Amino acid sequence: MTTTAPLVDIIAGARPNFMKIAPILRAIGERRADPAIRSRLRCRLVHTGQHYDARMSGDFFTQLGIPAPDVNLEVGSGTQAEQTAAIMTRYERLLLDAPSALCLVVGDVTSTMACAIAAQKLHVPVAHVEGGIRSGDWTMPEEINRLVTDAITNWFFTTSEAANANLRRAGVRDEAIFFVGNTMIDTLLANLERLRPPAFWAEAGLQPGGYFVMTLHRPANVDDAAGFARLIAAVGAATRGLPVVFPVHPRTAKTLAALPARPAHLLTVEPQPYLEFNYLVRHAKGVITDSGGITEETTVLGVPCVTLRDSTERPETVTLGTNELIGTDPAAIAPALDRLFAGQWKTGAIPELWDGRTGRRIAEILERLIVR
Repeated sequence: MTTTAPLVDIIAGARPNFMKIAPILRAIGERRADPAIRSRLRCRLVHTGQHYDARMSGDFFTQLGIPAPDVNLEVGSGTQAEQTAAIMTRYERLLLDAPSALCLVVGDVTSTMACAIAAQKLHVPVAHVEGGIRSGDWTMPEEINRLVTDAITNWFFTTSEAANANLRRAGVRDEAIFFVGNTMIDTLLANLERLRPPAFWAEAGLQPGGYFVMTLHRPANVDDAAGFARLIAAVGAATRGLPVVFPVHPRTAKTLAALPARPAHLLTVEPQPYLEFNYLVRHAKGVITDSGGITEETTVLGVPCVTLRDSTERPETVTLGTNELIGTDPAAIAPALDRLFAGQWKTGAIPELWDGRTGRRIAEILERLIVR
């Protein structure tokens, strides 16, 4: 294969990115290895180092078969502005030393926005996987990242017709929008048979359908200790004594440690690797979360999901899937879980093109866009 083949930078920096890049890397690799296709695309996997410890990064590379990064920018911790500046500075240096033909960013983390800006300033086109999703909530850092990234993106790979509509309203032309589906679901479906219980499963006495999973990390829910305590107490009361498995996000740990008390059946654990976490989700009675990505996985798995937010950037998980938005008022938790216990939760359906083949679609389109 000639070294002049177009080089695509695939950017990953934080835990939500890793599940999204795995199918794209795999599809590009398969196309290069297939003699009938003879793909000329080359990949350079760039890890920004936004998430840098094993629980938030390394475990995902190992479990999902993601190759070691070609480049690690090693930005480490810092405020959002500090991380943004460090990522931009280091990625700019990489592009100046070894330019690429395209910068492919995924999702809505700081790395997504920072690398898109650095690339465009050096006239490297940008493609955004999960382009067009919107929550409408500008208090969320992720929403700012989405808006900025999409404002300077050349090509958009979208997960839903709702995202397509958002882009069209913003003036994006149809030929720049590619409705391809959801790479998160590619990863989930590819690993369903590999899911495995976490080490604490037996010791905690967990049984399928006999516990809840909870994840909370949004500033509005976890930064204020008094408000967080009310949420935790409401969850404890509404889950009727069933274990609540709570993998604690680093952001949440400090506030949790300051609580004077917590429900006896709240099982706090470290952030779980991909295979163990999704095993827990798949077999849970229900999930309580303020995440976006988890609502996509629960929709495909058919698991009831209660989202403690006022808005979502993934409306299809509500209109079609098993997710319900109930807001952040602790008083709303008990009525929602009462319906779940009564067997009155909606069944849900799987959104269009969430079929496990999104990575392949993206790889094919990338080749049409940049291979001359």
